[in-house]
Order: sequence, then C-alpha cells, then structure tokens
Amino acid sequence: MPVAASAIYFLNLRGDVLINRLYRDDVGGNMVDAFRMHIMQTKELGTCPVRQIGGCSFLYMRISNVYIVIVVSSNANVACAFKFVVEAVSLFKSYFGGAFDEDAIRNNFVLIYELLDEIMDFGYPQNLSPEILKLYITQEGVRSPFSSKPSERPVPNATLQVTGAVGWRREGLVYKKNEVFLDIVESVNLLMSSKGSVLRCDVTGKILMKCFLSGMPDLKLGLNDKIGLEKESQMKSRPTKSGKTIELDDVTFHQCVNLTRFNSEKTVSFVPPDGEFELMKYRITEGVNLPFRVLPTIKELGRTRMEVNVKVKSVFGAKMFALGVVVKVPVPKQTAKTSFQVTSGRAKYNASIDSIVWKIRKFPGQTESTMSAEIELISTMGEKKSWTRPPIQMEFQVPMFTASGLRVRFLKVWEKSGYNTVEWVRYITKAGSYEIRC
Repeated sequence: MPVAASAIYFLNLRGDVLINRLYRDDVGGNMVDAFRMHIMQTKELGTCPVRQIGGCSFLYMRISNVYIVIVVSSNANVACAFKFVVEAVSLFKSYFGGAFDEDAIRNNFVLIYELLDEIMDFGYPQNLSPEILKLYITQEGVRSPFSSKPSERPVPNATLQVTGAVGWRREGLVYKKNEVFLDIVESVNLLMSSKGSVLRCDVTGKILMKCFLSGMPDLKLGLNDKIGLEKESQMKSRPTKSGKTIELDDVTFHQCVNLTRFNSEKTVSFVPPDGEFELMKYRITEGVNLPFRVLPTIKELGRTRMEVNVKVKSVFGAKMFALGVVVKVPVPKQTAKTSFQVTSGRAKYNASIDSIVWKIRKFPGQTESTMSAEIELISTMGEKKSWTRPPIQMEFQVPMFTASGLRVRFLKVWEKSGYNTVEWVRYITKAGSYEIRC
C-alpha cells in the first residue's frame, strides 16, 4: 500500500511548526501536539523513527535542524514514506540552491506550499523529479548566499515531459559523437577457513553507464544470465549456445528499465537518462571465481618468536593483472621486531593496526608470490593469554575480470534518426570483505 499520508509537518528542534499540510480529514489538527508530548519531550527521538500513538502512526526524520513528520492513520508503506521524504528534500534543495534548514524553510513558505500540493495528492506521492517540476513551477527559491546557482538549459516540449512516461530524459539532446560507456563493477566478499574451505562467498555488482546520445534512443542490453538465455532460446525456438551462464539474485533496476518487458522477455530495455547513472544492482552466490588464493602458515616458536609464511596465488587469466594488491597479516600486540623476505612488492610492520602490510603494485595472473616473516615478541611476566588470530585481509582491483562471470553479450541502440553509436564496455573486480582465517 502507498504512503496514504494524512498530514505532513516541518518542525524545528524546539518543536515549533514551521510549515504543515493536511491531506485528509481523518486526523485532527492537533496531531503535532501528540508528537511533541509523547516523542520530543520524552527524548525518544533517537530510538525508533516510527511511533504509534493512539490510532495514528508518526514517521519522522531529521534533516539538518528540521524534523519532517508524516502522520498516517492506516497501515502505510513505511519505506515508501521515508523514500518520499528523501526525494522531497532533494527537490527542495534543488530550488533553494543546495540548502535545506530552518532558515531556508522560513524564506520559502510560498514555494514550499506550492511544491507540497504538487508532489502529494490526497496523501499519495506524485512526481518528485526536479527536472519536470521546474518546467511548470518556475518560481525561484531564496538561495543561500553560499550556494551557486546551477546553469540550466531550457527544456522543450514541457507537456510531453510532464505527462509522458520518460521523466528522466529531456528531448532535444544533440551530440556530435554518440557514445555509450558501460562499466560492470563487482565486489567479492569471501571468508575462508584456515584449511582452505570456503565458509562464505558472494559477489555484489552494479552496472554503471554514461550515455551521450542524441534524441530519444531505446537501448537493449543482453547479459549471459541463465534465465535470460533460456527465455531467448524459447522465443527463437532454438537451443541455447554453449557458454557459461550465471544466475542473478536480488536484482534492482533504475526506473528507466521497462520492467514489463523484463518480466516477459528477460531483456533489459530502457530509454537512458542523459549522462551518468546506475542501471542495475545484483548479487551472485553460486559459481564465484575467486581471483586470489591465500595459503597462510603461522608457527608460534615459544613465547617470544613467530614465523609467518603467506603464499598468494592469482587464479585469473595470465594476460590479466591486478592492481593495488594489499595483504594485511595480523600479528600479536606485543610484537617488538620483524624481518621480511618477499618475492615481489614490499612489506612493512604497521603497529597502529597490529599487522604486517604487504603491498604489490602489479600482480600478473597465473602467478604466485610469497612472504616470509620472523617476528620477535616482548616477553611478559603476567599470565599468557592465547592469541586469537584475526583473519588475513586483502585489497585488490582486477580490470577486465568479473568474479561472477557476468558478460555483456550485446548492447543495441535504436533511434529514429539511425545514427551510429560507439559502445565501450569495461569490467572491474575489487575486494569487498576478503578475509582468510589463519
């Protein structure tokens, strides 16, 4: 169910009403008194952003020195309500020159009332896009003297923008060179036991795009996901070509993606916004290709000496390489002296994090590097406590490699003028929480 807000209040830190709007008659005008008495005066503002008092629910959020309170009398969607607040604040900032505080509200009463009437109707959220609202609410807000007025170009065909389905892109865009840049950025999360077995592993990824295209193009993106390839083979009545397929989990799309077409055909079709945006997010838990294998060996030689041997193997292709590889090997707090031998890179003891930091600027694929360290410890007279070994942590970035195996099969661009486009695709895999127990 949508928000179905009965009222919205803007309060300062003292609880004074700066501005408010009643959308329904199912709540009284003194609801803000209940909020002040039962929430603000009892100092429970930081406990939970949703409170129920009587038959009404109060959903509130603090932005700068202003509390935004939404009052609902029915079972409303809380996530949708907070999303509305965030989008509304972004809208106000676009009119006020980037500022949103008590002074900005006091200086823009008339404009805020006009915007509140447009962005919510009978308690239901409406269009909150600044680009569209500025087409017909042309009044300028009182800007902070520290904010700079952004340069804006006039948008043609305002009626189509307001009533049409493409609110994220304006018409009339013209580029001399039509280009599309697509980046697949993945983060690998790993927890491996000291014996080499994988305890937890997943990949979180996102597809970032930069579109510099003229007109109103329609793009179609094809990936090597299993469901999409099976659907394509059914539609074309022919078997799927051999090759690795992956299963995408927890996929979320930008609002420009045609979800109806994705549900029926499993293809990502969209009219892109102009410039840079995030097309989709996803997660993969099966069939992850780990870029590195770490084999640690730690020997405690009595109470004052330790030997540490760490071998790092790169599993990706021999023609690839990783950049900025950092291996953090934990050591006890009472470490007094260290000595290292590394086959590549440099190692250094960092006492602030109780770790040996081994850095390799460039790590080729299908190779291995080792580090051997001798550690001298301070002998303590007190009772010895067993050292709980924290996991080894890794940082890296591998261009043109995806741990999930995700690949772009095609990226097609249609536009009525029929111009030619240049498509650029890049893959990047980096470390998320990459840990190996030792």
